[in-house]
Amino acid sequence: MIGKLKGIVDSFGTDFLILDVNGVGYQVHCSARTLGHLPHAGDPATLSIETYVREDQIKLFGFASDAEREWFRLLQTVQGVGAKVALSVLSTLTLSELGTAIAMRDKASVSRSPGVGAKVAERIVTELKDKVPAFADIDPGAVHLAGAVDDKRAPRPVMDAVSALVNLGYGQPQAAAAIAAAARTAGDDADVATLIRQGLKELAK
Repeated sequence: MIGKLKGIVDSFGTDFLILDVNGVGYQVHCSARTLGHLPHAGDPATLSIETYVREDQIKLFGFASDAEREWFRLLQTVQGVGAKVALSVLSTLTLSELGTAIAMRDKASVSRSPGVGAKVAERIVTELKDKVPAFADIDPGAVHLAGAVDDKRAPRPVMDAVSALVNLGYGQPQAAAAIAAAARTAGDDADVATLIRQGLKELAK
């Protein structure tokens, strides 16, 4: 079983690369995010590998880190999620965004992934709620603020800023995460207008 490959990037395809390892070219399928962070052809690269063995083929999936590979495995424990959908999710969301979305049951963020409908997104955030890896880089501020907003315990400027983003069409968890980040940047004394402005910048990243 192949667990890691280290070699020279030979070429890229739409959803894969050819990695030359001592003269042998391995076709490795990756998320768009991983492909986008790989070096140019001719440069060295190292990928964590998940090997799929079927009766008619052997397929390699490559990841920038062991953590990304663990998420790939975990996503496929959800009914209706195969390798293609798992890669789509990992192409759309960073690991931190995915962990936070699941912790906050933010199915709207997950459903932004191509090929992921509302039902599959709902299963992902529900079934993985208690399975998020311990190493997941979840934004505790966003999760805490989301709970505070839900319970009406957040400061009034924060509540108003979240409400404003929701009125603009953003989901409640997404808006809460953006304002949580905005509050950290702007400080505790920031007014509503500042929080909204900074929150929109966070959403545009």
